[in-house]
Amino acid sequence: MHDRQQTWIWIVSLVVFLRAAGGSVVLIAEMPEEPTPTHRDVPYGPHARNVLDFWQAEGVGPRPLLVYIHGGGWTGGDKKQDPRAWLPVHEMGISYAAFNYRLAPQDPLPAPVLDAARAIQYLRTRAKEWNIDTSRIALTGGSAGGCSSLWLLLHDDLADPQSSDPVLRESTRVCAATVFDAQTSIDPKVIEPWVGPNILQHRMVHLSVAEPTMQSALDNYETHRAAYAEFSPYNHVDKDDPPLQMICHRSTELPSIDKSHGIHHPVLSLKLKEKSDRVGHECHLVLVGTKRADPIPAAAVEFLTERLLRPKE
Repeated sequence: MHDRQQTWIWIVSLVVFLRAAGGSVVLIAEMPEEPTPTHRDVPYGPHARNVLDFWQAEGVGPRPLLVYIHGGGWTGGDKKQDPRAWLPVHEMGISYAAFNYRLAPQDPLPAPVLDAARAIQYLRTRAKEWNIDTSRIALTGGSAGGCSSLWLLLHDDLADPQSSDPVLRESTRVCAATVFDAQTSIDPKVIEPWVGPNILQHRMVHLSVAEPTMQSALDNYETHRAAYAEFSPYNHVDKDDPPLQMICHRSTELPSIDKSHGIHHPVLSLKLKEKSDRVGHECHLVLVGTKRADPIPAAAVEFLTERLLRPKE
């Protein structure tokens, strides 16, 4: 293990331990330089927001790949995340990618999620050139990025072998995902009974189907029923899906205290965990109970690296 890599893994673990113990810590250390993408703003589709960044890892043979999907309720956000957050993983020999996607309400569902699928497919088309092990692609993201990650992890493969577009012939399947405070359902008729009415105040629920208000979304619910059902990851889980880790940083208090608490409520993850357990799907739930402070919890590093770096049988 490289000394720099070992140092930063130790620092992340120390901060997690001290915060869990109720202490505080000030680290005076030289932050590593922000790594420059190997490839920046590469178009993966026809739209202006269909661009991705890629950091190629060193190592012998094709490298595993971790793909970050940004949050923002499918209505905002950007791929620009400090890549130093995932530096411990990258320095273990895991490549890293992040991308933008179309946003609602200008481009409502299915656009944001199908863009995420296309980004994965595009990365597979660059496997030889960018030294990617296509059997070891994992996803991560928070909030709406976590919801898209869950959907891709749990959904049947979208590959279309007959497509005239070579990108769309590629698989969308991945080997694992770690998500943070993600939505497991966006169906207002499902999530309100789960966590209370405040969740319906969040823009994601109505803007994702291009409705200007939540009331109009409810008035036109039958029009959007199919989209709400399709893009709720909860509806797609089965025993053959790849391993999943869900990390939650909000209080379990019910009903939710406001719209942000509601849309990120741990009960959303708990409901999926319960279903995964019923059908025999490998699913790990981590309840932290406080707002996310660390860029990458040690539990996430452990889960992802174990699946991306395990020896092949």
